[in-house]
Amino acid sequence: MAPSPVSSNPIMRNVLIWSAVVCGVVLVASAAIGAAVGGSAGLWSGVIGTVIGFLFPALTAGTILFANRWFGRPSYPVVFFGMFMGVFLVKIVVFIVALNLVFGLDWVVRGVLYGALVATAVASLVVDVLVIAKMRIPSVSDVALPGDDEIED
Repeated sequence: MAPSPVSSNPIMRNVLIWSAVVCGVVLVASAAIGAAVGGSAGLWSGVIGTVIGFLFPALTAGTILFANRWFGRPSYPVVFFGMFMGVFLVKIVVFIVALNLVFGLDWVVRGVLYGALVATAVASLVVDVLVIAKMRIPSVSDVALPGDDEIED
């Protein structure tokens, strides 16, 4: 019997899709505001801030989707936890290094970059809340009950 699909997959797919759409809007807005505030450097600061702000939550959802491929196997909890925590730790280190590198560049408009990061983080949180609120998920999922594998006549 093939394992049933994991109930978090549609949620993570919707989070990725809607996060990309909303971050696209934030990207256009932050680029426009950055261009108005700091010219070309402000525009690129807004773009970089939005891209960095989008990649980190997207990596979390992508990691969950990828790790769910092992659902139904005995090693699933170990694989899921290992992937999730491994990517989380790498993201933290990369985020700190990336921000130090980007903030060290002479042409970066710090206020625009920071504003884009904050706007993207808030947009990502709003998308997460809206997707979870709109999804219809049973209270108990991914559970096989006795007799589920029996064929009814």
